[in-house]
Amino acid sequence: MKTPDDALSTALRSRAAGTLGAGDAGTAVTLCGWVHRRRDHGGLVFIDLRDRWGIVQCVADPERLDEAAFGVVERLRAEDVVRIEGEVVERPQGTANPDMATGAVEVRVSRCRLLAASRTPPFPVDVEKEGGEVAEDLRLKWRFLELRRPGLAANYGMRHRATLESRVYFDDLGFWEIETPMLTRRTPEGARDYLVPSRVHPGEFYALPQSPQLYKQLLMIAGFDRYFQIARCFRDEDLRADRQPEFTQIDVEMAFVEEQDVLRTIEGLYRHLFSACLGVDLGEVPRLRWEEAMRRYGSDRPDLRIPQELTEITDAFRDTGFRIFDSVVEGGGRIVALKVAAGADASRSQLDRWTELARSSGARGLVWAKRMEEGWTSSIDKFVEASRWERAGAEAGAEPGDLLLAVADEPMRALPAMGAMRVHLGHERGWLEEAAWRPLWIVDFPLFEADPRGGITPSHHPFTAPRGGLEGLEAQDPLTIEAQAYDFVLNGFELGGGSIRIHERAVQERVLELLGIGRDEAREKFGFLLEALEYGAPPHGGFAAGLDRTVMLLVGAASLREVIAFPKTTSAAALMEGAPSAADPEVLEELHLRVVAPEEAGVDESR
Repeated sequence: MKTPDDALSTALRSRAAGTLGAGDAGTAVTLCGWVHRRRDHGGLVFIDLRDRWGIVQCVADPERLDEAAFGVVERLRAEDVVRIEGEVVERPQGTANPDMATGAVEVRVSRCRLLAASRTPPFPVDVEKEGGEVAEDLRLKWRFLELRRPGLAANYGMRHRATLESRVYFDDLGFWEIETPMLTRRTPEGARDYLVPSRVHPGEFYALPQSPQLYKQLLMIAGFDRYFQIARCFRDEDLRADRQPEFTQIDVEMAFVEEQDVLRTIEGLYRHLFSACLGVDLGEVPRLRWEEAMRRYGSDRPDLRIPQELTEITDAFRDTGFRIFDSVVEGGGRIVALKVAAGADASRSQLDRWTELARSSGARGLVWAKRMEEGWTSSIDKFVEASRWERAGAEAGAEPGDLLLAVADEPMRALPAMGAMRVHLGHERGWLEEAAWRPLWIVDFPLFEADPRGGITPSHHPFTAPRGGLEGLEAQDPLTIEAQAYDFVLNGFELGGGSIRIHERAVQERVLELLGIGRDEAREKFGFLLEALEYGAPPHGGFAAGLDRTVMLLVGAASLREVIAFPKTTSAAALMEGAPSAADPEVLEELHLRVVAPEEAGVDESR
C-alpha cells in the first residue's frame, strides 16, 4: 500500500525525499532529512538527502544561491539534519541512476537550512564508505545510528508489512485481537522465567510471560472462539543467532477445531504473508511425521532445499566383531550414513574437519568409507571387511567415486549429528537450492522426552493433548505417546509451533502427574486452569508463529538482530542503554530484596 504524498506533508516539509519521481519534474518541494553524502564537484555541491522513504540527490549551485545559503551548504557534514527547498528537475541526459528509486530526478536547491548538526559518527552510516565490517558491539552501542542505514531500515518496513498483513488476515477470518497480561505467574514452559518482584506483596514475584498460553486457553473457555495477538514474550535462556530474551510472536487460538483446522489456518497465514510481502507462492506444504523427519534428515526442522537424505546402515554391520559397532547395535543404537557424491577425493584434512563437526554435534566420532573403482576402503579397514561396505553402499545408493560418512551411536545422538553434517555439507558442497522456498509441517511429535536428570519432560509444553486421551496415558509407556502437536518449518527454520490442547481436567491432571507434579502442587500452580476445565471447556488448539524469525527469512537476514530494532547481545546485554544495571539500595529495600554475591550463593560465574 503506497502512502499518499500529501499524507507526508507537515509544517516543515511538503514531500518525503524518497518519494520523488519523474512525474514530479517542475514541482517546487521542501524536503527534510539527513545528509547521507556530500560531494563538491568544482563549485557545484551534491547532497544525497536521506529520510525514511529513501534518498534523493540535491544540487546546490553557487550562482543560484545567495552567499549565506551556499555557506550553509559548504559547511554540511554527514548526518547533519537539513531542510532544503528547491525545484524537482530531470537529471541531465546520461546521469540518471537506475539503482535509485529517485534516480531519474534531482532537486535544484534554492534554500538550505541547518536544523541540527551532527558530530562525526563512530562508524559511517553510508555503508559504501565503510571499508570493512564494523564490530557488532560497536554497532549495538550506537544502534540508533546503525538504524539509519537504508538496508537495515528497510527490514523494519518489511516487519511492519508482515505485522499489518497478519492482522488483516486474521480479521478477515473472524479473529479478535485480545491483549493478555504481561505480569503473570510462573508456568513450566521449558525455559527460565524473568521474575518481577512485587513491592506490595513482599517476597512474592510476577513472571514475564514466556507465552500467553494459559490465557488464550481461558479465552476459548470464555467463548471467544477465535483469538490472536501480536504478543511480546520473554525467556531467560542462552541465546543464538535466531534467539533473543524478548521476542514477538503471532499468537493464535481457535475453539471447536481439530489439527487439520489449525494447520489449514496457519498455512494460509504463511501463504498470505509470503505472497503479500514477497510475491512468492509457497506451493505445496508436505507433512512429515516427527519420526520420519528424524530418520530421513536427522532434524525436526529439516531444510528441504538440500535433497540428500540419511540412510540407516545398521543391518549391514551386525556381528562384525568390531567392538564399537557391535556395542552400539546390541544396545539398540543405530549406524547412520550420509552419501557424499563424488566425495572419494576428500583430503585427510577435510575428513578430519568433518570428524570434528560430528563430535561437536554430539557424536563420539565419525567413520568414512570411499568407493573406489577397485572396491571399498575405509577408516576402519582393519576391523571391518569391505563386503560390509558393499551392502551399506548399496543401501545408500553409492557409486564409484562416492564417499560414505557414518556415525554409530544411540539414535538421538547419531541422527542429529548426521543431520548437522547434512546441513553443513549442503552449504559447503553446493547441494542447497539457494533461491527456493521449501515449507513443511512436522506432525506427530512425542508427547514426552526423557529428562537427562531423570524422569520425563514435555516435548512442547504440559498443556498439549495426547493421542489416545486418558486411556493412552494410562496404558502406554509415556515415551511412546504421541502428541497432537505440529511445527511449521521453512528452509531449515522452525517458524512456529502449536498443538491441540487438553480440555478435560482428568487428562490435564494425569499429564501433570506423569511429569512429577502431584495433585496438590497442580492445584497450587494451575488451580485456575483446572477449575476452568470443569466449566464447559470446548475442544481447542492453537499456534505461535515467530514474527521475528519470519521477518528474518522475508528479508534474507542472517540474525534476528537485523530485524529487531533494539536487540540484546548473545549475553542478553543491551549495550546502548546499559541494561541490565544495578538497582539503588533504597529501591532494593522497597522491594524487600537483597543482592547476594555469586560466591556467597555458590554460583559458578564461568558457566
